[in-house]
Amino acid sequence: MGVSLSPWQMFLTAEPVVKFVMTLLALGFVTVWVILISKTIELSRLRRRLMAEDKILNASHNMDDAFQHLEDEDYLGHGMILAVKAEQERSRDITADRDGVKERVILHLERIEAAEARALNKGTGILATIGATAPFIGLFGTVWGIMRSFTGIAASHATSLAVVAPGIAEALLATAMGLVAAIPAVIVYNHLSRETMQCRAHVADLTSGLMRIVSRDLSRQALNAPAPVLQLRSAADA
Repeated sequence: MGVSLSPWQMFLTAEPVVKFVMTLLALGFVTVWVILISKTIELSRLRRRLMAEDKILNASHNMDDAFQHLEDEDYLGHGMILAVKAEQERSRDITADRDGVKERVILHLERIEAAEARALNKGTGILATIGATAPFIGLFGTVWGIMRSFTGIAASHATSLAVVAPGIAEALLATAMGLVAAIPAVIVYNHLSRETMQCRAHVADLTSGLMRIVSRDLSRQALNAPAPVLQLRSAADA
């Protein structure tokens, strides 16, 4: 009866080190697909929500109007508006310096954008790690398996190909599994990077929409501000 060289049988009969490498690569392969499914659902929902928020901001006439329509705390725009309102409250006594108010509001919104970018990239870094290291991990398993096969040949003084073939096949399977884990990881990482960039662009659109509202509100305040009262001295007082 011939020796079974099915992948599962080769895994079961592999050296402990090679078996550990194969298990590690299999876990990496599963991780890639789990991240792909979870991040795809997360980013698609976020993209739809950000597009809806952007439409609300474009239709809003002032900050109070925007806040009324984005009062749900799940909205990213809700947190942005709270930051804008907090800065406007702190700058209430210096609203005449409109450029200064705008600059401070932009700094707040940039911090929120940076925090959102970190949240969007969460979980994708492991894909880059798997894509970069999986081939070398598989190669290590292959080198170890072939080395053990040749040492076994030397110990048994057998030169038949039938003796060495199973060990070499098991070792080569580790390289194949490394490629199976690495190739999808690279593809998924690039795909999620493009999706993340689209979401970041929508976040930037929110920032732009809020800044337009802030600018309009400041312009209204400047136009509605009472004119300074000029006190004219009479000739008798001169």
